[in-house]
Amino acid sequence: MLIPLFLLVGFGAAVLYSAAGGAMQPFAASHLLRFAIFLVMASVIAVFPKPLVKFMTYPAYVGVLLLLMAVEAMGAMGGGSQRWLEVGPIRIQPSELMKPVVILTLARFYDTLPAGMINSWRALVPASVIIGLPMALVLMQPDLGTALAIGFGGAVIMLLAGLPMRWFAIGAGVGAVAVPLAYFFALKEYQQRRVTTFLDPESDPLGAGYHITQSKIAIGSGGIGGKGFNEGSQSHLNYLPEPHTDFVFATMAEEWGLIGGLFVLGAFALILRWGMKVAADAPDRFSHLLAYGMVATIFFYVSINLMMVMGLAPVVGIPLPFMSHGGSSMLTNMICVGILMMVNRWNREAPRRLLG
Repeated sequence: MLIPLFLLVGFGAAVLYSAAGGAMQPFAASHLLRFAIFLVMASVIAVFPKPLVKFMTYPAYVGVLLLLMAVEAMGAMGGGSQRWLEVGPIRIQPSELMKPVVILTLARFYDTLPAGMINSWRALVPASVIIGLPMALVLMQPDLGTALAIGFGGAVIMLLAGLPMRWFAIGAGVGAVAVPLAYFFALKEYQQRRVTTFLDPESDPLGAGYHITQSKIAIGSGGIGGKGFNEGSQSHLNYLPEPHTDFVFATMAEEWGLIGGLFVLGAFALILRWGMKVAADAPDRFSHLLAYGMVATIFFYVSINLMMVMGLAPVVGIPLPFMSHGGSSMLTNMICVGILMMVNRWNREAPRRLLG
């Protein structure tokens, strides 16, 4: 797993170097530094014993939930949203921490739930509250992308825990009714424009559709082999918005073409395949659900970002893991990697305990 991970981060640094006009500052150097710091953090997470993780699950959930409430009370503004807490030089985004914490909490909840209750309301209502509270707080920031990521991870855990499929069918039906209501009454005006732009970006190519239009131009102009390293006109001439964060894949595709895109997809496929194997080999319900949840979180980041830059999904501000410049995204995904490494270690230790 570490080989494709290192290759992705290194390739991302090269793309960020180009996005800065051929300079390590301000993107590439900080990208590599953050990865080094968070790799140490992931290595520390990997040695946590299972009893400690189970013991700290609910306190961690309550702690991050309180941080989300603190964001509403005294959070720092940025880009029109109130998402961050600042303590001296430290700036954290609690909503990012909530993504893995929700999965951890649900895995612990279903681990302790008796098998006979999985078809009862006791399996649905508490889990819905665990997911719903942070989603509501994150939507108030507002941050639709992160709220969807929390909901997606939670839904995956509920599905894998064995909840009846009819409940998911009912939930899908309720969602279909709620979507138009949410569009008119819950979404901000700029979020509504993102949805309408996704459906018809050419209707306003210089306004709300500018991001998607320029992204598709950059990707398409790369062709098979790309224009060459540090030769991307869309990003260098500032046509492509956010070339170092949300649209880093478009920056890469313009310079490296289809070959570069296949390399990125292949690297992510190897990482996700490793994560799926770790989850499949897990010896107990808690480890099994926890590992699959981390894989689902990384998959959500990758799939939504790639769909977004290609015009297949609305622009919701989801960066590309291990390649986009940004500390919050790197933190979340490296926590997921650290937890997968931790479960992998539990898997290796399980046979030795049985032999002992």
